[in-house]
Amino acid sequence: MPAVRTGRLGLRFEREPFEANGTLVVREVVPLGPASLEGSIKVGDHLLAVNGTPITPSTNLDSLLEDKAGKRTVLSIETTGKKREAIVRPVPLQVESGLLYRAWVQERRAYVDKVSGGKLGYVHIAAMGDADLAQLYLDLDAQNQSKQGVIVDVRNNNGGYVNGRVIDVFARHNYLLMTPRDGTTVPSRQALGQRSLGLPTALVTNESTLSDGEDFTEGYRTLELGKVVGTPTAGWIIFTGSARLIDGSAVRVPGDRIRDTRGQDMEMHPRPVDIEQLRPLGETETGEDAQLRKAVETLLTQLK
Repeated sequence: MPAVRTGRLGLRFEREPFEANGTLVVREVVPLGPASLEGSIKVGDHLLAVNGTPITPSTNLDSLLEDKAGKRTVLSIETTGKKREAIVRPVPLQVESGLLYRAWVQERRAYVDKVSGGKLGYVHIAAMGDADLAQLYLDLDAQNQSKQGVIVDVRNNNGGYVNGRVIDVFARHNYLLMTPRDGTTVPSRQALGQRSLGLPTALVTNESTLSDGEDFTEGYRTLELGKVVGTPTAGWIIFTGSARLIDGSAVRVPGDRIRDTRGQDMEMHPRPVDIEQLRPLGETETGEDAQLRKAVETLLTQLK
């Protein structure tokens, strides 16, 4: 029997009204989510009912959206005293999580652009897998080639196995230009299919940067690609493999010991930063990001 998928509306609600009397007041409309695509639902609207079932202080919204992913769903919405219906098709949690992540990245990119006066670009590397490497290529090509430098963010990176290929993107240097007949001039690395940014960078890390994200941070510092800003990484670096037990279950077993070039075990030894910068409590509610701001200041100083 297939698992029941709870639909997600692409909406976030205010905490205070919900805790006070169960009222669902829209705090955020997730870009490209079901509510965003519907077009009329705005911040401050009240969600009154789902498919005719009223929202009360005892209502569990998830229960009203069980098995609704991909299905026509009618929302009753109130805006400044006026009620109306909005038709949406909820998405699975994994889809909404992806949309929330991309919205977070866009917010960080806009922040860097603002505080740098448009001089710097921004990329975030969420993990170290093939899809993450492909996304890095897209982000660098589409967003950052015209900038004077780029902030590279690996905060909350949960690891993988492609850090060597990611390092190459920032460590390679362009040395020739190639112009095809009736084409556009590009650096030779790109023309040969080798992604190479070729711009100054600064790296941002934190205590939730794990595993292969820490390998990348170590490589970035060792190769002196730029300054590392933020807080030391987690110290969770050891290669493991799956071992099957007699009952059919499996466990992860350590397989490879990882050391830095100085001979220190990387497990239990967080990767250090060049410039330590904490994020103040409650900062996320203000729209500020002290670590990103410090990285921008650091890279702009380097460019001068």
